[in-house]
Amino acid sequence: MNATHATGDAPVIVVGAGPTGLMLAGELRLGGAEVIVLDRLAEPVTESRGLGFTARATEVFDQRGLLDRFADAEISAKGHFGGIPMDYSVLPGGHFGVRNVEQSETEAVLTAWPVELGADLRRGHQVTAIAQNDDGVVVSATDPDGPVTMRCSYLVGADGGRSTVRQAAGIDFPGQDATCEMFLADVAGADIRPRFIGERVAGGMVMAARLSDGLDRVIVCERGTAPGERTAPPSYEEVAAAWKRLTGEDIGHGEARWVSSFTDASRIVTAYRRGRVLLAGDAAHIHLPAGGQGLSVGVQDAVNLGWKLAAVVTGRAGDALLDTYHQERHPVGERVLTNTRAQGILYLSGTEVDPLRAVLGELMADDEVLKRLAGMVSGLDVQYDTGGGEHPLLGRRLPPCDLRTDDGTTTGSRLLHSARGLLLTLDGATGLRGAAAPWADRVDVVTASVLGEGTDAQLDGVRALLVRPDGHVVWVAPDGGDLTTALARWFGDPGDEPMPAAA
Repeated sequence: MNATHATGDAPVIVVGAGPTGLMLAGELRLGGAEVIVLDRLAEPVTESRGLGFTARATEVFDQRGLLDRFADAEISAKGHFGGIPMDYSVLPGGHFGVRNVEQSETEAVLTAWPVELGADLRRGHQVTAIAQNDDGVVVSATDPDGPVTMRCSYLVGADGGRSTVRQAAGIDFPGQDATCEMFLADVAGADIRPRFIGERVAGGMVMAARLSDGLDRVIVCERGTAPGERTAPPSYEEVAAAWKRLTGEDIGHGEARWVSSFTDASRIVTAYRRGRVLLAGDAAHIHLPAGGQGLSVGVQDAVNLGWKLAAVVTGRAGDALLDTYHQERHPVGERVLTNTRAQGILYLSGTEVDPLRAVLGELMADDEVLKRLAGMVSGLDVQYDTGGGEHPLLGRRLPPCDLRTDDGTTTGSRLLHSARGLLLTLDGATGLRGAAAPWADRVDVVTASVLGEGTDAQLDGVRALLVRPDGHVVWVAPDGGDLTTALARWFGDPGDEPMPAAA
C-alpha cells in the first residue's frame, strides 16, 4: 500500500460532482471562496436519469446566466400531479420547467462553469473517513496514487443517497423504506407508443417518452415486486418481461442503451448541518422522482448554501449564518417528500385509489387548487421565514421583472448574475444608497423603473427591495422592516476590504 500523501487543502471541500455539488462549487467561487470538489468516478457518467428540471431550477440557472448554455432547452407548461394532467400556466409566468435536456448535458454545463471560475475538480477520489474538530475537518480518501488526506474549514456532502459523508458524520436519515422497485431503460429500435405522463394499468404503471428518432425512455413499475438491494443494474430482459406482463406489448427486440432501477424510498436527514459538515441534494433527502423534483431541489439547496458558506469562509459573516441553511431548506425538503409520497399513492396504487383520483381531478378544475399544486411541485411557492416584516414578498424570490436603468433595459435575473446582494430601488425611491454604502463591497445598489410588459404584479406598489445572492427578498419598502437591520443580518458587519473576486 502506498504511503498516505497530502494533495492540498481548501476552505471548503465538496464531495460529489453531480448537479448539486457542481452548482455549489460555482456558487462558492462567485462568493470568492476556494473550493475542492472530489468525486469517486474517474469520468462523468453519460447516462441520464433526469430529462429536465423544474421552473424554480430554471430560474436559478437563469439568474447565473447559465440557461443559454443548454442547447435545446424547451419550456413547457404541461405536467401532472400523480398522473393527473396539470397546466402550470395557471400561475403568472408559471411553467413546469425545462424538458428535453438530459442530465448528462446538465452536468456538462455545471462542470464547465465552476471550473471556469477556478474550482478545483478532482475525479477518482473516494472519501473513506472524516474527522472534525473546532478548527476544521480532516478528509481521508483514496486517489489513483493511494491514500490521501486533505483539510478544510467546512465539508459538504453532495454524494448521493448512500452518502459516505452523511454516514461518517453520524447524521440520522429517517423515513420510509421502499415498497416497490421501478425499472428505467433507454431503448432503441422498439418504436414504443408514447405515454408521457404515464399510464396506470392493471398491474402497475408504465411510462414512455421519445428521446430522439428511434430511441425511447421507458419506466416500468410492477406492483408487488420486492424492492431488494441490488448490487448491479437489472437486465433488459427483466425490463422487457415486466413491460409485456403489464401492457401485453413485446419490446424485447429493442436494444437497451442503458438500464437502471429506483425505488419509492422516502427519507430526509434530521439535520442539514452538524458542526462543520453540511449536506445537500440526495445526501440530505431521497424520494420518488415524481415531477422531476430531485435534481432541481438539490440545485436549490446548493444556491441557498453557497453564498452563505462563501461569506463565512471569507470572513464577511459569522458562522451563525450557516444555521439558516437547515432552517430554510429542511422544511422545503419535507414538503417535497410529502408531495412525492402523495403522488406515489395516486400513481402507483391499484383501483382502491380511483375515488381519490376522481375527487382530486374535480378539485383541480378549480384554479386556486391548481395554483397550489403547481406551486408546490414547481418550487415556485417556496417562501423562507426571513423575519423583519409582514410584506408578502419577504422570503420569496425576486419576481420576474423587466427594468429600465440609466444604462438601458435589463431584467431582475441579469442583475443577479454576479451572486452579490442587490438593493433595487424603484419608483424614484431616495435616501437608501447612503444606508447601504457600508456594505458596498458585497451589495450592489441599482436604481430602476419597472417596465409593465413581462413584469409580475407582485411588484405593484413596491418602492425598494433587498435581495440576497440566491435571489430571495429579505427587505421591502414599504412595510418590510428596517433596511440596516436586514443588511447586517444577511450580509454581516460592514467591511472595508473589497469582496474577493472569482478567478
